[in-house]
Amino acid sequence: MNQNIKDSVLNTLKITNEAVNSLEKINPKDFSKAIEALLQCPGKIVVTGMGKSAIIASKIVATLNSTGSPAVYMHAADAIHGDLGILQKDDVVICISNSGNTPEIKTLIPHLIREDNTLIGISSNPDSALVKASHHPLVYHYDKEACPHNLAPTTSTTLQLIIGDALSIALLECKDFKEEDFAKFHPGGSLGKRYMSVEDLIKGNKCPSIAADQNIRTAIISITENLLGCTVVLEKEKITGIITDGDIRRMLSLEEGLDLNTIRPEEIMSSNPVTILEDEMASVALQKIRENEISQLVVIDKDENYKGILHIHNLINEGLI
Repeated sequence: MNQNIKDSVLNTLKITNEAVNSLEKINPKDFSKAIEALLQCPGKIVVTGMGKSAIIASKIVATLNSTGSPAVYMHAADAIHGDLGILQKDDVVICISNSGNTPEIKTLIPHLIREDNTLIGISSNPDSALVKASHHPLVYHYDKEACPHNLAPTTSTTLQLIIGDALSIALLECKDFKEEDFAKFHPGGSLGKRYMSVEDLIKGNKCPSIAADQNIRTAIISITENLLGCTVVLEKEKITGIITDGDIRRMLSLEEGLDLNTIRPEEIMSSNPVTILEDEMASVALQKIRENEISQLVVIDKDENYKGILHIHNLINEGLI
């Protein structure tokens, strides 16, 4: 039985691999024309299909949307019963059908091009109604489904998915869609969090500070009350230094009987604190914290005004460390 399972798995992988390799035979000009139509689309991309092809269509829509190409899913059967209202005159349609001749697809085709919409057909049948009606057909070839009965859509749906991915990635590259653009559409994921702004990260944080002419006792109170492990020293509202709880501990360990009322901030502060602009990304903040082996960053605006403290715990809480 185990050998039979192994043989079955390897056979499926072999059939699929051979079919995938055959995709290289699709004329690059056909892909180029389809991509050009999608790039010039003044509306949105509508992707439709029936059965298992409809499931593939839904996944392609998700990939397009996440990579900067607005798209919507329209089930072919629902389209001929009212959902055709999704399609507007400026839209480009991608229709997926292995045979290209299913009843629902044949019924739908005339309505996909009646408003001068551009139709991109993905099918394995070059003589099908879908391919013949398409402005930019993409015809793939495969010998058989991985299903031993050659019935269950397996190899064919894999090829449809790969073609959809190829279209999506080509569009992404043509639009110069970058990692930070991708993050904008994934604010809930770890990548999106890396591109949060520092300003967003410090919301809710207090802004501990003391004046340059105050004493160290005041600094200790500020650090204790604000729970960020430091306080910023300001002179005429401008940053002149930072005092951390580590600075306080080192001061106290060096000499006993200190008069905290007479020690001035400049005696123990760091006069060149590591700063970060409030509109910088979380990933930049993380890099600065690691490079400088510190726990806090002083947040400033473009005019170098003090805006708050970013603590390493803010990054930890967002799952960035």
